[in-house]
Amino acid sequence: MATLTYFQAILLGLVQGLAEFLPISSSGHLALIQHFFGISGDSVLLFTVMLHLGTLISVFIVYWKDIARLLYELGRCIGDICRGRGPRININETRRLGFMIIVATIPTAVIGLLFNKTFESFYTNILVVGIGLLITGTILYVAEKFGRNEKQIKDMKFRDALIVGVMQGIAITPGISRSGSCLFGGLMTNLNRELAVRFAFLISIPSILGSFIFEFKDAAGSVIPAGAGGPVAVGMIVSLLSGLFAIKAMITIVTKKSLKGFSYYTWILGAFVVVYSLFIG
Repeated sequence: MATLTYFQAILLGLVQGLAEFLPISSSGHLALIQHFFGISGDSVLLFTVMLHLGTLISVFIVYWKDIARLLYELGRCIGDICRGRGPRININETRRLGFMIIVATIPTAVIGLLFNKTFESFYTNILVVGIGLLITGTILYVAEKFGRNEKQIKDMKFRDALIVGVMQGIAITPGISRSGSCLFGGLMTNLNRELAVRFAFLISIPSILGSFIFEFKDAAGSVIPAGAGGPVAVGMIVSLLSGLFAIKAMITIVTKKSLKGFSYYTWILGAFVVVYSLFIG
């Protein structure tokens, strides 16, 4: 952390905020920046925790109405269960959406808990990052080509949520975009584009929160060196603001434009990283 400069903090914050929600893989980009700038992963562990907090806040800001409704409905659901009425999953769309989010979170959590150490080892292997970026480009291209459907929340099945959750779990691999994988899962299960992007961002909340908790636990003993508090604060603010921009941009792009531009970008970057790792690095 002592070597972290304002420039590095701003760069990492910008990349985290944009790439967390744009389908280009924040983990892959952060791994590449740390590799090429010689930034030690251990030295920025606490900083990484703060970046995740910044992006988490950005999701809460954009989707606060949805979150408030979901929490309210959770309270009503608990009340129904206590009164012996059961969960009443289909009483309204908000409650059904809440259960879909819970179902999608289960496979993500299982994959993360079982394979977290394996995925962590990939962060220092830029060949894996490059391959992950190539995979991201491919799934985005396929999603754009075939994802033209109109399934609403009332039509969504538990298996649809499970598929999206599995895709989010696979995206723990650096280079594979979490938002891109979730969109792919949503569009391939015939969700309409607006619901697919909304669902992808809402299920990111427990995912990012889980990452924040685990990383905070690992970084709990870390102390911010004198003079490093400024870069940490600036990086977090940059990740929050860039996250807000990325979420708004992604909603517009998915619903009104095309994902193919992201495919071409991740293909080009992935090919460069693979060639570099095999013949230069």
